[in-house]
Amino acid sequence: MTAGPAEEGDEQLSLPGIARAKARQATPPKVRKPTVLAEADPIARVLVDLPLAHLDRPFDYGVPEQMAATAVAGARVKVRFAGQDVDGFVLERAATSAHAGRIQPLRRVVSPEPVLAPVIAALVADVAARYAGTRSDVLRLAVPARHATTEKVASTPGSAITARADNGLWAAYPGGAGLLDALGAGGNPRVVWAAGPGEDWAVLLAEAVVAAASSGRGALVCLPDRRDVDRLDGALRSRLGTDQYVVLTADAGPAQRYAAFLAVSRGAVRVVIGTRAAAFAPVHDLGLVAIWDDGDDLYAEPRAPYPHAREVLLLRAQREDAAALLGAHGRSVEAEYLLRSGWAAEVALPREELRRRVAVSIAGASDREQERDPAAGAARLPRGVFDVIRDGLVTGPVLVQTPRAGYATRLSCDSCRTPAACPVCHGPLGITAAHAPPTCTWCGTVAASWRCPECGGRGLRAPVLGDRRTAEELGRAFPSVPVQSSASDRVLAEVARRPAIVVATPGAEPWVAGGYAAVVLLDTWLLLARSDLRAEEEALRRWTNAAALAGPGPGPIPGRVIAVGDPARPVLQALVRWDAAGFAQREIVERQEAHLPPASRVATVSGRAGAVEQALAGVGLPEGAEVLGPVLIEEGERFVVRVPRMSGAALSAALLTMQAQRSARKEAHLRVEVDPVSIG
Repeated sequence: MTAGPAEEGDEQLSLPGIARAKARQATPPKVRKPTVLAEADPIARVLVDLPLAHLDRPFDYGVPEQMAATAVAGARVKVRFAGQDVDGFVLERAATSAHAGRIQPLRRVVSPEPVLAPVIAALVADVAARYAGTRSDVLRLAVPARHATTEKVASTPGSAITARADNGLWAAYPGGAGLLDALGAGGNPRVVWAAGPGEDWAVLLAEAVVAAASSGRGALVCLPDRRDVDRLDGALRSRLGTDQYVVLTADAGPAQRYAAFLAVSRGAVRVVIGTRAAAFAPVHDLGLVAIWDDGDDLYAEPRAPYPHAREVLLLRAQREDAAALLGAHGRSVEAEYLLRSGWAAEVALPREELRRRVAVSIAGASDREQERDPAAGAARLPRGVFDVIRDGLVTGPVLVQTPRAGYATRLSCDSCRTPAACPVCHGPLGITAAHAPPTCTWCGTVAASWRCPECGGRGLRAPVLGDRRTAEELGRAFPSVPVQSSASDRVLAEVARRPAIVVATPGAEPWVAGGYAAVVLLDTWLLLARSDLRAEEEALRRWTNAAALAGPGPGPIPGRVIAVGDPARPVLQALVRWDAAGFAQREIVERQEAHLPPASRVATVSGRAGAVEQALAGVGLPEGAEVLGPVLIEEGERFVVRVPRMSGAALSAALLTMQAQRSARKEAHLRVEVDPVSIG
């Protein structure tokens, strides 16, 4: 039965909305009671989670008496700001406020858990100032999202660390044992470590962590990716057990990551390993910060303000008076600059030990090889490469590094060498499998009937081959040998030490116990063809990491590495000499002459056409600043600003002021990157 409208004079039926309105009219308005503030330290200085640069400062709020025990420094709170409830963190409690007006009270304490330690709050401010960003952006990187259920579970403290570092494992390195002694004694040495070829770097890095932990201090290690984390995880597990450290990685689930974060924040454990997300871990009594392979671009945060994990760790070492260890098989220009400035000392193998461990050659470089194989200089797989692979397969697996994943990633006309382009979007054509037709790598259009627009030819050749095509060719050349591929989403963590060919792209090379019987580096020209400031530095880093996986040869014979490329290139000669340090030194000299990082501080400013130039014209850049550009990009235009290194802080401050002015005027945000990894 459907109810109809109420009849006039009917006292039994009434609309709920009318009844509530009458009740409000009959009830006198409520008088808001004044908030009673806490007796002790009634003021909370709150960092409000606002991405606006002109509001990037603490605000004072009153602490109601009922929140006195929960609104502790580091707690998450809700506050009223501009008519809305927003999130924030309590930085500190104070007795008085310099604010002359009315102070609003905290709305509520989201959690009394002190997740923002004072030392991390100071680090957040340092990083924001260094990269011309806001503290709210850095906080999103430093403090993981809350997981309420996990927060209610108490963290179990690890047992006391009784392990002592084995200095003998570092004996081959002059100064290596002294490094561990200093860490164990509570010292703060700062070291750039050049790990030798064939070295199990995870074991040596674990010993450095144990040395720092044995002194009662904390240790924090950042690694490029999950595979490297797993290797160090295994080395630490055998030395410390499973309850003495935690792993912090971005790919962990929310509950697992928050539980690990709380264990560190509460002081239950003092050793942390992880990817770049771990750089802000609130380790108590930090004694050592370490980073492995600091030149890897995975350390560059893709979110504003785009900090680099290496720089975050160096800021922590400076602020917390901790030891610093930068380890790699190669040498980044930034690490070499730390040595050049005297901030750090070098720990490396002697030259004679390097020669004993590895021998690097370039295919077709010698006169004798040219006589044996006149086409070696132009061939992708010269005869010398096949010889090295064949000889290596006698004793174990052979690693073949190729720069590109896929099958045939680029095609060109077989007659005139004109690059083959898609007839629809003009993107490059490629082949995904042996019998697949040419397909556009941009829009996916199948171009089975492609014809060269220059000469009319229909034949195609593949100047750039991927790992799958390389594996196919090697499988035909060595039909009785298994061929494995490691690239992109099919990365192998480890392979067995038995005869096999392992084709891998840079960074996806599997580890093998005892090392590879030989390592082959193909298509070295392709890594050098990148139009980027760091192209040669990055190529050498990737080659060195692969070559370092070579194990010792039989008897006194060193591990065998062969590269296919132009022997006249200085970067390949640096690989042959295993002299990444010397190459980095030459890079620094060249960059000093060109006023490029790390000798200078550089920032890129991108945005809508016309807006960037106008914004830079209205900001007071430091003396000696050079503005280069504009360069047209998809978003509009990009300018590059560079200053002498000593003016780096002033440049960041000027750019932050620029952002604050635009934010206050409600103008469009500009993208600012200080010392970007890539300057194309």
